[in-house]
Amino acid sequence: MVRDVVTIDADYSVKYAARMMNYFGISSLIVLSKGEIVGILTERDVLTRVVAPGRDPEKVMAREVMSKPVIVVSPTMPLEDAVKIMFQRRIKKLPVVRKGKKGSRLIGMLSLTDVARLQPQMMETMRELLPTAAQASEEVGFYVR
Repeated sequence: MVRDVVTIDADYSVKYAARMMNYFGISSLIVLSKGEIVGILTERDVLTRVVAPGRDPEKVMAREVMSKPVIVVSPTMPLEDAVKIMFQRRIKKLPVVRKGKKGSRLIGMLSLTDVARLQPQMMETMRELLPTAAQASEEVGFYVR
């Protein structure tokens, strides 16, 4: 996951949000109201709810066009489960939230791009472990299936 998540207040304009996305080179922003997550604003939201209908991005606020409710995951959720949620819900980003006594805290964002980047690394690790497992099984007189 990415730990530095860019957020925007719900009362900021879509034009400002688009400039933030462009500046940081990202495709979505977490939308906050009074410090709490209330939505996620994606490039697709901007295109379909502002640009295509011809609305003025200076007059439309993030809260009006953001996607909600926001589906979040905990940092302890297995990666496979998070990916299943993404595919089932047809979403590309999942905010990672730690729940505590004082409320929820945004600690990161998991994206399908993050998972895709990790996949080759996971395959390489498995390749490195396989010969070790085969050698160990020969030494102790059993094999691993």
